[in-house]
Amino acid sequence: MKTPGSADHFSNPRPPVLLLGGEANALSVARELGRLGVTVYAVGESDSTVRASRHVRWINLDAAAGDKFEDLWSAFLLGPQSDHLRGAVVMACSDAGIRVLVRHRDTLLARFRLDDSDPAAQLLMLDKLTTYKHARAAGVPTPGFWEISSREEVLALRDAVTFPVMIKPRLSHLFEQKFGRKHVIVDSFDQLLANFDAASDAGMDMLLMEHVPGGDDRLCSYYTYLDERSAPLFHFTKRIIRRFPTGMGGACYHVTDRVPHIGELGNRLFKHVGLRGLANIEFKQDPRDGQYKLIECNARYTASNCLVSAAGVKLATFVYNRLTGRPLPDMTDYKVGLRLWDPFRDYKAFRELRRAGQLTFAKWIAGVCRRQTFAYFAWSDPMPAISRALKPLRKLVKSRATKTRHPTPTPTPAGSDAFDRPTRSEIPTKPEGVLT
Repeated sequence: MKTPGSADHFSNPRPPVLLLGGEANALSVARELGRLGVTVYAVGESDSTVRASRHVRWINLDAAAGDKFEDLWSAFLLGPQSDHLRGAVVMACSDAGIRVLVRHRDTLLARFRLDDSDPAAQLLMLDKLTTYKHARAAGVPTPGFWEISSREEVLALRDAVTFPVMIKPRLSHLFEQKFGRKHVIVDSFDQLLANFDAASDAGMDMLLMEHVPGGDDRLCSYYTYLDERSAPLFHFTKRIIRRFPTGMGGACYHVTDRVPHIGELGNRLFKHVGLRGLANIEFKQDPRDGQYKLIECNARYTASNCLVSAAGVKLATFVYNRLTGRPLPDMTDYKVGLRLWDPFRDYKAFRELRRAGQLTFAKWIAGVCRRQTFAYFAWSDPMPAISRALKPLRKLVKSRATKTRHPTPTPTPAGSDAFDRPTRSEIPTKPEGVLT
């Protein structure tokens, strides 16, 4: 990769930003900062839609097959290729990016501007098992969970587990990179054992978590920024309306709201572990006891960051201005009732819910016929949405090209496809029973 001559941005009053990974969240950050006149660089997956944005200067990194993003980004940040970005603000928009900044924080602080953090606390929040353990210690309600590190431990739980149950990775970004999903829900012990074996064979550390009943509209999130004492500097909450696939996929319809109690619960955990900087926590309200149960934590920008920003909570601007000594944006209030909609995925969610008898077309239309926020489309920056729409076509062309070069596939051992992505026809109307 060709780079400009060496530069030092530590004296630059408006230094550039480098984003590590991410997709919708990184795009939102790039647009928010780009509109302020900040030069935004980004690294990530080769087919990322972020690179199509007019606000982004994409950096291509030469990657060999099997290279991990963490190793690739670390080598870039620590090597001469990034000399022209010395003094830039580096922001993690992915879990892999967080791990890079944590692993090399002391060295990177001599080269770049990094947000305030407690590295140990960030690592605790990345690991699902340690997150749940510390939540219990802090008095934050969690679903039931079990640590499983061997097949023998799974077998010992045969009479203890109530189905359906969720198999979750301790490090979700590695699991998602390998299997294309964040978790799997099973409703029998045979399914549990088969999926644990598949994950274990791939070198993944897993845990079991009770599946909290109720619809996706019981999911909600809290966002804040924590100072050096882990005290929150503002408060923002939102709810999820639908996910796709329903019950297990990513959110496709959100709405800003004032959700009670979850800010208090979230800050109880954040204070307990000593987290600093950006903080997000997701809960699901359990219909059995009315409690908000912890689902996950993120110490970074999330996929719905454009909604948070549109509502008036400019997280990227807040972090950037804090690091560069500029005036902080007003974060004392935000717009309620603002919605973030992914029309294509939400239509698929509607079809699943209609087949299950849970949503009519009339109610779906009534719910979406209002002013919307979109993660990828913007009239001032349309190319990311076009790039995203063409992604399936690019994957199809790449797949066929691969088959042409390798016409005889290697036989797949029985049971090794337990975590393969389901085809559309394989997704059941009740995703709690899915085995993929």
